[in-house]
Parts: sequence; structure tokens; C-alpha cells
Amino acid sequence: MAETSFSRPGRRLALAEAPRALAEFSSLFSTGPLLTLAPRGEPHRVIVMPGFAGSDRSTTVLREYLSFLGYDARPWQLGRNLGPATPDLLPRLGALLNENYASAGDKVSLVGWSLGGVYARLLAHVAPSMVRQVITLGSPFAGNPKSTRAYRVVQSLSDEPLDQGRIHELRLTAGDPLPGVPSTAIFSKTDGVVPWQIAVERPSPSAENVEVYSSHIGLGVNPAVLYAVADRLAQPARDWQAFERDGWKSVVYGSADLEGLH
Repeated sequence: MAETSFSRPGRRLALAEAPRALAEFSSLFSTGPLLTLAPRGEPHRVIVMPGFAGSDRSTTVLREYLSFLGYDARPWQLGRNLGPATPDLLPRLGALLNENYASAGDKVSLVGWSLGGVYARLLAHVAPSMVRQVITLGSPFAGNPKSTRAYRVVQSLSDEPLDQGRIHELRLTAGDPLPGVPSTAIFSKTDGVVPWQIAVERPSPSAENVEVYSSHIGLGVNPAVLYAVADRLAQPARDWQAFERDGWKSVVYGSADLEGLH
């Protein structure tokens, strides 16, 4: 999948992103009581990584919810996510994981929104012994980034031409199956920024896809996404099981059918 390009999401979906995200945020007020009933697992450190152009402020709702459930949810503290234009990005990401692993005294879970999820998967490839599991939210790790509506903006933020060879290498690495680390790709087929086809992975005993009905910029506040993240973090470290789309969840979550991927 990593070599495949897909058409960018349609213009109508892109234009609908902001109003849809606002509606998703507003729905938290009515679904809040239900979210308190989400599964709770063993308390552990969780690093939440923002999407492109986002800062830790953008992940506030998600982190506060996870903290409410008993997790030690932490921001990435690397400022605004400027993608490849971020100075010393890879060393700083490595230091982020090392410091959190050392202070927590155990493996940490990584939750990455959009581009943040690509970074999360890279870290899991580099240091799988430090990572408990990886959860991505609409992250374009499985295909050509030129398929996304954010690609040209990423290019414009760099003072010099981006190292396309290096970007290609990192993208391929992020798209590879994670070595011994459970992973969940949460995605939406109505994402107005990232084609869903490059935000999913091949299912395996330790890798899965969870389909939600969400905009891209609303993924961090969408109630169904919050519940799914909580459900995944509640999985025992040594007995990870795939998401069960049964009962009421069969209405809230899509079938995660990958037809049309090729």
C-alpha cells in the first residue's frame, strides 16, 4: 500500500470539514454520560501527538478524557507540528519516547492524530520494546502523502526543498507492519483531508482498522473516536484483542471494509 497514490478527498468534503468538526465537538455534551462508561484498563503512560499544523492545544479534549479514565495522558511538548520542516524532528521524537519511557518505568502507548500517527508508527519501529501499542487517527502512513490535501502546505513551510528521498524512506517505514506492537488505525471514509485508503493497514492478529463516521479535523473530539481509543487502551498488555463491533457498536462504527483499496 505504501507505494500507491489515491485521489485527494473531494472538494465538498474538504469544505465541510469545519462545520462537521464543530458538530462533532458539540455532540460531546449529549454523549458525555455514555463516554464515562467506556472500558478502563490498566493505568499507564499515553503520549498524544497532534496532527499537521496542530499543537498540544488541539489534543486537549482527548488527553483530558483519557486522564479522566485513569491514564497518564501526556502532550508531546514539541510545539506546533510542522512536519518535515520541524528542526531536528527525528532526534526530538526519539528523546520524547526515551524520556517518557524512563519516567514511566514501563512501556507507553502512542496515540497519533493524522501526521502525529505517522510519527507514532516510526517510533514503534525504532524502539518497539518501549511501546505498548499504537493508535492512529486518520494518519496517512500507508500511501503517498501527495494524496492528502495537506501536502502542498507542508512543502510551503520549508525554506529549502524537502529531502524527498528521506521522506519516502520514512513513509515506507511507517507503513510497514509494526514489530510486535499492537496497532489500531481509526479512519473515516468521509475524511476531507486524507484519503481513507492510505490511513488503514492490513489486518493481522495484532493490527486492525476501526471505521468511524467523522471529519478529519474532528477526529480528536468525535465521541465515537474517543470511545474507540478508550476501548483500545483498555486492552491488557499481554492479551490484546481486536475491537468488537457488536451490539450498539455495529450502528456507531463502520464495517472497516477495505474494498476499493487496490
